[in-house]
Amino acid sequence: MKIVVLERNSVGLDVSIDGIEALGEVTVYPNTTRDDIDGRLTDAEIIVANKAPLNEETLKDASKVRLICEFATGYDNIDLAYCKSRGIKVANVVNYSTDAVAQHTFALCFYVLEKLRHYDEYVKSGAYGAQDRFSNFDIPFTELAGKTWGIVGMGNIGRKVARVATAFGCRVIFFSASGSSTCTEYERVDFDTLLKESDFLSLHCPLSDRTRDLIDLDALKKMKKSAVLINVARGPVVNESALYTALTEGIIAGAGLDVLSAEPIRADNPLGKIKDSGRLIITPHLAWASIEARNRCVSETCQNIEAFLKGEDRNIVNP
Repeated sequence: MKIVVLERNSVGLDVSIDGIEALGEVTVYPNTTRDDIDGRLTDAEIIVANKAPLNEETLKDASKVRLICEFATGYDNIDLAYCKSRGIKVANVVNYSTDAVAQHTFALCFYVLEKLRHYDEYVKSGAYGAQDRFSNFDIPFTELAGKTWGIVGMGNIGRKVARVATAFGCRVIFFSASGSSTCTEYERVDFDTLLKESDFLSLHCPLSDRTRDLIDLDALKKMKKSAVLINVARGPVVNESALYTALTEGIIAGAGLDVLSAEPIRADNPLGKIKDSGRLIITPHLAWASIEARNRCVSETCQNIEAFLKGEDRNIVNP
């Protein structure tokens, strides 16, 4: 079985992919973009990818492909309908990064909420050593306890975040963008209620037609001026121009982002102009990428391939 790994570097060179290489004749590329994908898939029977676009245009000459495996949970880089029409199965990896993404959600929250960069720089600048009292809290911050934590996307990650928020003493509410959530442990509300009542709003939903630009300027204007927005879902769920306006005009208090509409960040992204880390922190799509999560990702991908080779379906998203 000829296996082509298009984006080996996406799981990190510190993580072994020996398990995949033991499953067939494997060709490995460090990274693959649209510009260099042509010719790499001609003989492939199984493709392992992450962000490389896999659609009618890029797969037209890949006549032997039978399975595409994502090194990820999300699969918005793949045209599922086209793959199904070709009889190509698509498998993703689930639950591998739940703990890591939930952890990073709160890391982003606390960085903005507690003005950690400001206070770290205050100490290291010598200002703390020069003052005459034991403490400094010149920029006020609040507690999570007693606040409302809103969630869009109550899947595994959303539920994990909800449990942690509850442990901090938050009331948790959520909105189901798909309308199909089966969650009964937490209070489900409509979108306007979510926006108006959330002190913290974290996004954990897939990118779809329903969620693209879900957080636009109208949505941001319905939020509290003291609210903090966290996006660890997909960049296009938030309209970045609208968020720039909201942050620079004080419509909301702050935001923490791990995802952007184009990655890496483009020079013309307006959010890059905001240098105040007390108002905005952006991390380079790393929420999922703990060492443990990346090892689980590769292991789960191996199991998806092994199941396919046995004639079994595992984590197939286009049955």
